[in-house]
Amino acid sequence: MAKKNINFEKSLERLQEISELLESEDVTLEDSLKLYEEGMKLSKTCYNLLNKA
Repeated sequence: MAKKNINFEKSLERLQEISELLESEDVTLEDSLKLYEEGMKLSKTCYNLLNKA
C-alpha cells in the first residue's frame, strides 16, 4: 500500500507542476497540449487510486 501512496503523491506533485507550467506564458502550444495530455493521464491515475483506497 505504501507504494501506491508514493505513486499518488508523486502523481499529484507532477499535476501541480503541470498546472503551473500551463499557467505560465513561456510554454508553446505544442508543449501545452503534451502537458495537458500528461495531466489527464495522471488525473485518471489518481482518481483510480483513490477509488481503490
